[in-house]
Amino acid sequence: MPELITDPAALRAHFSPRPARIGLDTEFIRERTYWPQLALVQIAIERGDALEILLVDPLAPGICDALAPILADADILKVMHSPSEDLIAFRHACDAVPAPLFDTQLAAALAGIGHGLGYQKLVEQVTGIALAKGETRSDWLRRPLSASQLEYAADDVRHLFEIHDVLEGQLDALGRRDWLVEDATRTIAQAAGDGLDPWPHLGMRSAQFLDVEAQRRLVRLLRWREAQARRSDRPKSWVLDNELAVALARNPPIDLAGLQRELDAHPKAPRKLAAAIWDALDTPLEDEAELPDASIGERRDRNRLKKLQNAVAARSAELGLPDGVLASRRWLEALLDHGTWPDALAGWRREALEPSLAPLLADSAS
Repeated sequence: MPELITDPAALRAHFSPRPARIGLDTEFIRERTYWPQLALVQIAIERGDALEILLVDPLAPGICDALAPILADADILKVMHSPSEDLIAFRHACDAVPAPLFDTQLAAALAGIGHGLGYQKLVEQVTGIALAKGETRSDWLRRPLSASQLEYAADDVRHLFEIHDVLEGQLDALGRRDWLVEDATRTIAQAAGDGLDPWPHLGMRSAQFLDVEAQRRLVRLLRWREAQARRSDRPKSWVLDNELAVALARNPPIDLAGLQRELDAHPKAPRKLAAAIWDALDTPLEDEAELPDASIGERRDRNRLKKLQNAVAARSAELGLPDGVLASRRWLEALLDHGTWPDALAGWRREALEPSLAPLLADSAS
């Protein structure tokens, strides 16, 4: 039976002696906040042939302080499934990011089983067990948690060790364990960093249709929005939605009064933040001269991109990797547009792809 932990001393007692690995998962809520709100932490620990499952309540006093050294302990491997947001939740609540990490979703992709497999599907493929889905949309901040919530939460770590053993064996047989370590290290670094995108306009299709000056104004607004969302712990779209940000960047008001009228015309606009928005819109950024032009996407040679995609698909087939694992379309676009290998394509991916892609990139530069 899973054990509900609300006492920091009880949590510490379960880690004496220290296990070599733990299964780890979280339940969090991120509907009305910028940061994910950590609501429950599930931990699986091996005790001989038995499995101990702890359901740790991070809302209880002192629990997050007790969790932090466990998460940061380099001698305990953390086995998790698709943990990117869990890592951010831990960093925000516990000021610690779990490491080292074995991501079972990523491991399944590198082993050639499938790309982006959900935990339930992977459990069924590896163990033959079909897990219940009943509490997927549950309110995990409610107390007390129901018996069905606790059982559902326990299932999220119950099979992680079985999956880890199978996938680790497959990666070793393929000589790809280092690939997983490299990708996991990048995932941890991203979660531990501030996560700020210096050029957020590049991810917005509408930015492609703005001239460079308008793009600069848009970046000013988007960076301000990011900072404001973090300070107020509110979703970015609640601070300033994309549509209004683009409209203000394209046709900036001539003064604060004009901006106020523009905000008044939009039902969900942040009217009380008019002065702050005006300052952001009207204040140049120190690095504006380095701004990459989003409209390059409209001028991109789609033929060249298709050739890169075909080369990646052929190399993926040779390696037995599912589509999308070796290189996404977005990464290839960045490579084609800027002529430099993005961080996401560094390491083993570049080593696997460069012999095929370098001639195509040389053709596009000539």
